[in-house]
Amino acid sequence: MSKTAEIRLQEIVEDAARTVTDDTGRFHKTDFESEVRKRLSADDLEVHIQAEALDKLAHGLVRGFGERRSPNPRRRSGMFHPQGILKLGSGKWVWMESATPTDLLEWGRLASQNLARVAQAETIRQDYVAERLDAFRLHSDLLLGELERIVFGYVHNPNADPDFETDAD
Repeated sequence: MSKTAEIRLQEIVEDAARTVTDDTGRFHKTDFESEVRKRLSADDLEVHIQAEALDKLAHGLVRGFGERRSPNPRRRSGMFHPQGILKLGSGKWVWMESATPTDLLEWGRLASQNLARVAQAETIRQDYVAERLDAFRLHSDLLLGELERIVFGYVHNPNADPDFETDAD
């Protein structure tokens, strides 16, 4: 994977998102996926970009497989299934059928750590929503982008937000 291919792939996805966005700033995920698929299947797409896309596809398929096979307390059959998978960290997975007590303990420890991180992130997210909704009560004529710039002083800094480096703010 080259950094150039990664950047070009991000540009393709960004351009696809902009293409399917309506005049209110909204777009539908299925339209977005369809546009990305169309662009990735173009005959003139460079080989290294195709390879990067294939890497991302493989990563997504593996991640989805792991998510579907992870124990789920809402599953009617219960938490255990012999073809289930415990994720042990550092990219190591084990079939539930073959898990040891040490594996189970590590999986439980990681799940607890993840829950704590998710709870902390959710608290931050809800604080953000509440603060912005309070500001909207005073500035009901603004959209979120305007509110962020005018009320909260947002200034685009490409060094602070590398995930948005293709944006033209």
